[in-house]
Amino acid sequence: MRIPGSTVLITGATGGIGRTLARAFAAKGADLLLTGRRADVLQDLAASLGGGARTVVADLADRADVERLAHEAADVDILVANAALPSSGEALAYSPEELDRALEVNLRAPVMLARLLAPRMVAAGRGHVVMIGSVSGRTASPGAALYNAAKFGLRGFSHGLRQDLHGTGVGVSIVQPGFVRDAGMFADSGVTLPAGVRTVSPRQVALATLRAVEQDRAEVNIAPLELRIGGAIGGLFPGLAAAVQRRVAGDTVRQLAEGQRAKR
Repeated sequence: MRIPGSTVLITGATGGIGRTLARAFAAKGADLLLTGRRADVLQDLAASLGGGARTVVADLADRADVERLAHEAADVDILVANAALPSSGEALAYSPEELDRALEVNLRAPVMLARLLAPRMVAAGRGHVVMIGSVSGRTASPGAALYNAAKFGLRGFSHGLRQDLHGTGVGVSIVQPGFVRDAGMFADSGVTLPAGVRTVSPRQVALATLRAVEQDRAEVNIAPLELRIGGAIGGLFPGLAAAVQRRVAGDTVRQLAEGQRAKR
């Protein structure tokens, strides 16, 4: 799908990866609709892009806000569902309220936005839905049950919706990064990865997202080779992957849960 002249909704635009996505789509000539919870950050971002972007303040944990956002974004051609909450840590350590909020933002909101926005795209015969997932949607990790649940679900929904919309002119993609440095939930946690574990940049995630839209790619995994291989093996042999991760990821898992606890 051609991006120049298209109207693009980017959720989670107030985060570091969201800002990078906004700049990448703006550079391609898209008209932007940016959403997040912080009005001042949205306004500053819109101004830095030349002032042409529209902004909508919305909390995706609030179902009424999700519906209001879809109403105000009714003219979009491309949805980039990027917003997410950290949800690391053992599932039993979450309160019911924290659990609900994690699943609302990380799974229900992007699914509902796709459901509410795609019909207009289908009627127009053009459009694209992009879900920003994670390699955590390919293989499970200790201390990440809720995050895995959301990202596995997002991956399944994306591939299923793509089948549903085949032949309509509307594409569906999922972009799955590994550990992202410099911006985003992992970078904000302050965790140091074990030696030899490589990361990707926000710019790489943005370029992968552009490629997914322009080439109508079903799935783009933007991670170092070893993480992509690990994800593939984990999907085929979950017991083996679990045993390996228990041996090598313990300290990282604990650090990540502690670094993200305040943002649940």
